[in-house]
Parts: sequence; structure tokens; C-alpha cells
Amino acid sequence: MDKERIQHKLKHDAERAFAMLKWIVFACLVGAVVGPFGTLFCFLMNYVTKLRTDHPYILYFLPFGAVVITFMYHIFRKRNVSYSASGTNLVLSAIQAQDDIPLRMAPLIFVSTIMSHLVGASVGREGAALQMGGSIGNAIGKLFKFSENDKHTIIMCGMSAAFSAVFGTPMAAAVFSMEVVSVGIMHYAALVPCVISAFIARAIARYFGFPDSHFIIAGYPAFSLKTAAIIIGFAAVCGIMSMVFCFLLNRSEKICEDKIKSPYIRALIGGTLVLLMTLISGGQTYNGTGAAIIEDVFAGNTVFAAAFLPKMIFTVVSILAGYKGGEIVPSFCIGTSLGVFFGWIFGFSPEATVLLAAVGMGAFFCGVTNCPITSLLICLELFGMDAMPYFLLAIAISYMISGYYGLYTSQKILYSKYKSNYINKKIH
Repeated sequence: MDKERIQHKLKHDAERAFAMLKWIVFACLVGAVVGPFGTLFCFLMNYVTKLRTDHPYILYFLPFGAVVITFMYHIFRKRNVSYSASGTNLVLSAIQAQDDIPLRMAPLIFVSTIMSHLVGASVGREGAALQMGGSIGNAIGKLFKFSENDKHTIIMCGMSAAFSAVFGTPMAAAVFSMEVVSVGIMHYAALVPCVISAFIARAIARYFGFPDSHFIIAGYPAFSLKTAAIIIGFAAVCGIMSMVFCFLLNRSEKICEDKIKSPYIRALIGGTLVLLMTLISGGQTYNGTGAAIIEDVFAGNTVFAAAFLPKMIFTVVSILAGYKGGEIVPSFCIGTSLGVFFGWIFGFSPEATVLLAAVGMGAFFCGVTNCPITSLLICLELFGMDAMPYFLLAIAISYMISGYYGLYTSQKILYSKYKSNYINKKIH
């Protein structure tokens, strides 16, 4: 009997060791494959952004760009590729075993995102990275005939690698893909491959001249009962505004599809609206990701206090027009701008306002993605440990206030935010 138990234990130990070795090898492979794509993506993003900034007349191609992107996606639909859950939603659905990600998705999202930023759409880049990484991970899983469960893991692995390479926060990238799929649980089986692939992809991007993202916050007030109360109030505002942003995106999309049946007409109207808003604003402040606004805030430069409002409108209209790239960096920009606005309204010092901007970035991102651990890690990597009490408190409040709203309609709320019970409901 003892001999059987020993043999049984040795067998399980050998299986665990093999699984660990397998995932280390494939995580290295995914990181090595996705890393160069992410690096190239960063290079082209910077190039087209500079090109558009130096040659503002390119903005007049906004309506044309939206129509071309719509046509590209229409071609894929004719080939019986399901886009009922498009973009990042498609990747989440694939992990939940509801859909498949064609490898063609990678070059499609790559090209359409670069085109979106070239003409001046107000979209992000990490959404495209998640889709690209998930598509490549899925293809590797198919190539090596992975089981369905293992294929889900390697998709998450690809998402982490691409997010890490593009944004420069490998710890947050490793956790995000495990946390975003299902609210209330973490897919810890993917922890080792996601961590390894994220660090390898980031090392590749760093080697080619794309350093980790980091900002400095100096001179903020000590954590006290008074400052905690201010942070709680501000985090509640971030949670409410995140609900507004998600509602505008998801609800307006349904309204537009009902009222304007042709996707080409929607693209033409949406692209024209973005162009008109750009001309009215008098510059390119709200075009692109919004990273320039974030950099100005943390560099101490003056920005429009209520920049969150036009950035929100620009992003919603751009997404409705069919431009690609995602909403993550625009969400960072909106949260940062909310902090500036809150500080301006209440007359806080410049140092306190910068702290609120950093807190707003993490709290608003948590509200729209329902990913508190990722949000905390992003704040840690971007701003350091010193302000962690502020970040943790704000993220916790925003997570609860934001309810069951989110950017990704394929995301599932498995466990309630308010009670310890299983609910398994979809995002609003």
C-alpha cells in the first residue's frame, strides 16, 4: 500500500514538473515571438504620431481612414470570421471557450490601429496589443495541438507579452490577462507563463530602445484621516465617471447600429465628426492616445483642467466610427485629467493635484476594467511604492462604486462585488 502511494505521488510530481517545464518553454517562445511584434508596433505608433503632428493636413483623411478600416473588417466577415464579439471582446470570448481567434486578427488589428493613429483617431494602443498577442498565442496553441484549457492559458500568455512590450509595465501586464476575463476570480494556472512571457517581451522592447514607463511624484501630503477622506471622495467620482464612460460606449454603439444600419455610413459620419471636433479644438490635443496630456501633467506643465470631458467624447466618437486601438490609454488620460480637474475645483496645491492625477489614473482604469490588482500594479510600476496607501484606497472604492459596468461586454462578473456569492452575470 505504501509502495502504491509512493508511486502515485512520484507520478504526480513528474506530471507537475513536466507541466512546469512545458510552460516555461512555451512562455519563452511566446515572449520571443510577441516581443518583436510589440516593439515594431511601438516604433510605428511613434512614427505615425510624429508624422501626423508634423503634417496636420493628414487629419483631413479621418473620414477616409474610418471607411477603409470598416472595409478591411468587412472582408474578414465575408470569410465567415465571427466578429459578434470583436476586438478585445473576441479574445475574452476565446478564453471563455465561446469563440476562436483567427491568426488573421493579428495583422488586421496591427494595420488598422496604425492607420487609426496616422489619421488622428482618439484611440489607444494596448487594446490592439491584447488582440494581437492573444491571436499569436492562439495560433501557437493550435500549431502545437494544445488542449482547450491549455489554449486558453497560452492566449493569456500572448496578451501579457504584448501588453508588456507596448506599455512597459510587465508586472501589471502579467496579471491583467488573468484578471480581466472573469471578475471575482484569477486564472492562477496561467501565472508562471504570463509572468515569464511578459518579462521576456519587455526585455526585447527595452533592448530596442523602448524603456519602462515611469513618472515621479514629489512633495505630496502625508497619508492621514483628512487626505484619506479626500481620496475616498475623489475615488467615488472616478467610479461614477467610469460608469458614464462605459455606458456611453456600449449604449451609443447599440443606438448607432439601430439608427444607422450601414457601417460605412457610420464610419463616414464618425470620422467626419472627429475631424470637425479636432478643428474646433484648435489642435491635436485630444487626438491619439492622450499620452501627451499624461506626460504634461506629470512634467508639471499646464493643461486644460477639464480635459477629461473632450477626451471622453473624442474617444467615444472614434470607437463608434470604427477606428481600432482600444480604450485603455485614453482611460488613463481621462483618469489623470479628472485628478487635475478635482484639484483645480478644490484649489489644491500643484503637488496634491499631481498626486490626484496619479490616483485618478489607477482608479478610473479599475472602474472601466474591473481589475483592481492590475490597477494597483500599474500604479506601483508607474509611480513607485511611496503613494501606495492612496492608490490602494482609491482603487478599492472605485472598484465597488463602478458596479457591473465595464469596457468589455464579454467580461463576466462571476462573483458579486458586494456579497460573497456566485452571480455569473455579464457586464452592462
